[in-house]
Amino acid sequence: MSQDNLMKLKSASGTILYSRKNKKKLAGHKIELKKFDKKLRKRVTFKEVKK
Repeated sequence: MSQDNLMKLKSASGTILYSRKNKKKLAGHKIELKKFDKKLRKRVTFKEVKK
């Protein structure tokens, strides 16, 4: 993945995922996504953090 569109997502359990972000549409917005956390074995909210 190209590094300029890459964002880091972190859950409450400390699990980290990487995803892409459209910089033109979502400039200045923090992203929150519901994803599956392997540690907790359920869907939780992942929030965008600094790289």
